[in-house]
Amino acid sequence: MENNQLIYNSIAGDIEYQANSIVSKQLLKKQNGNVTLFAFDKNESLTEHTSPFDALVMVIDGKLEIKLAGVPHLVSTGEYMVMPADIAHGLVAVEQTKMVLIMIKG
Repeated sequence: MENNQLIYNSIAGDIEYQANSIVSKQLLKKQNGNVTLFAFDKNESLTEHTSPFDALVMVIDGKLEIKLAGVPHLVSTGEYMVMPADIAHGLVAVEQTKMVLIMIKG
């Protein structure tokens, strides 16, 4: 934010689905973390990986299967999941899904 301007927007309307794709839009980036908005088409996925950041995934539309340390969890519209740093995780969109990813480095 420049000049202390506040930005207001509709989070779900700020990104659109694209066929057979994952779309992302970085909303905020700082040295100790960032906030990114994602739109996943059905069956799109992120392969299992680790991150040095603690992460909070908030589903704003749709449904994801998130595997954390190999254990699957269904996360739907209005729900969230916390993923600790350095724990293997991956996800697949069970249906078209929009999510916010907040990553914070401790």
